[in-house]
Amino acid sequence: MQLWNTGVASARGAMRQARELEEAGWDGMLVVDSQNLSGDPYVSLALAASVTKRIGLGTGVTNSITRHAAATATSIVSVDRVSGGRAVLGIGRGDSALAHLGRAPARLAQFDRYLRQLQTYLKGESVEFGEIDIPKEHAPPASALELHDAPPASRIAWIAGGRKVPVEVAASGPKVIAMAALHGDRVMFTVGADIERLRWGIELARKTRKDAGLDPDAIRFGAFLNMGCHTNMEAARSLVRGGLTTYARFSVMHGKANGPVTDKDRGLLESLRTNYDMKQHTRGDSRQAGILTDDFIDRFAIVGTPERCIERLKSLAKLGLDKVAISGGMRGAPEEHIPLGKELVVKEVIPGMR
Repeated sequence: MQLWNTGVASARGAMRQARELEEAGWDGMLVVDSQNLSGDPYVSLALAASVTKRIGLGTGVTNSITRHAAATATSIVSVDRVSGGRAVLGIGRGDSALAHLGRAPARLAQFDRYLRQLQTYLKGESVEFGEIDIPKEHAPPASALELHDAPPASRIAWIAGGRKVPVEVAASGPKVIAMAALHGDRVMFTVGADIERLRWGIELARKTRKDAGLDPDAIRFGAFLNMGCHTNMEAARSLVRGGLTTYARFSVMHGKANGPVTDKDRGLLESLRTNYDMKQHTRGDSRQAGILTDDFIDRFAIVGTPERCIERLKSLAKLGLDKVAISGGMRGAPEEHIPLGKELVVKEVIPGMR
């Protein structure tokens, strides 16, 4: 199982962070794409590539609204070229990036179309002009210019013939899991660390591919997880509260809890949704963080001693996950617990998973 670290995009801090992660033994570094809250992810990843040799580099995650698919493909392939083939493109329907533009996550039809176009560009193939959804009131068709000649379709020629960058789709609900299974190279579940919920997602993805006449074994699975490692259980929980509110909310963002869930958990998730303060996004001292119970945290996140964290991670590997993207110790977490938490992950958890 690959262990990737998820963090913010920071042009000033990317090189230092990348060096530290590579030296610590992490398999990869993911950075968020949220233009109002952090720096540009592709600049950060390119800088990270310049000072590392081994770790993978990717977005965790970008979205289908704030950049055209051609621009996204060009950006991630540029990172792939400068890193010597270490890039991955993580994408979802959008959360904070869109919230700070006054918008909700992308509609399903738009997201499906975007994934198909993105994969087409990354393969070096052409997207028909008629499939590109740029409003005509923003930019009329090029035919209005009456040019002598013009491209017949949209294609990024310099990408053709190179390595195809993998697309990893963040998914929590059944419809997006199905899209990810059909159009992604890896499904990255955001349903928590609960075994039953992850098993549900894997079975749904495999069935979707089989029903579509595709090989159910030709898709990979991973997950975005919150992990708090500490010798004190309460301290461990405090390291994941803020991040877990974000990931847990994905499963109930539109009002109905996705996947297998108890009545008790359903009530908690619904309360989390209606109490969520986007101005306190990811913070451990936020209004929404106070809603999470110890029992919920223990099941939906990975918390506890190094031994317990290793045990939980290995159980997910047995389930079929070959990659996890881990976040922990986010804003609002008690500062006094963060150093030991990081030290235990580096010195015990990562070596324990090798």
